[in-house]
Amino acid sequence: MKIYITDLEAYNNGHLVGEWFELPMNKDLLAEAIENVLQDGKRVCKDSHFHEEVFITDYESCLNIGEYDNIFRLNELAEKLESYSEDDMLKFRILSHEGYNEKDIIDEGLDEFYVDIYDFSDNTSFTDTFELLAMQFVDEGIYGEIPKNLENYLDYEKMARDLRMDYGAFGNCAYRMAY
Repeated sequence: MKIYITDLEAYNNGHLVGEWFELPMNKDLLAEAIENVLQDGKRVCKDSHFHEEVFITDYESCLNIGEYDNIFRLNELAEKLESYSEDDMLKFRILSHEGYNEKDIIDEGLDEFYVDIYDFSDNTSFTDTFELLAMQFVDEGIYGEIPKNLENYLDYEKMARDLRMDYGAFGNCAYRMAY
């Protein structure tokens, strides 16, 4: 996660004074970095105004960040996100895609959300994720025992159409959530 922190007083006086920071970082270093941005703003403005407030003018993150989000809180969230495995990040992105608040997801913990994920990113032979899901379900016996010699007669396209009603797609993944 990267955020651009800007001195509000300098900004209000027509100067863009700020710096990019990569989170997470040590809390003391973050406080010092914010203070340095404020001091830079004071030097640029050459005035006696109070330079005591910063805001976020840009960011690069999987989270939606507001200009007045608490920077120390974002630092904590970035630390938690950094500990996520690749599978956890996929689950996080799916939940975010479904409209869940990213910060709430992190606070509550991923284990509080049930998501079945079928990842087909390794399979480049098909473009329809739901057809791949139908084939996997046949292989797993979810539709019952289907003799191998009859599998060629299954209409995976129609099965995929039905699966679209119960599953969502995210990239090369199909997923179903328990509500």
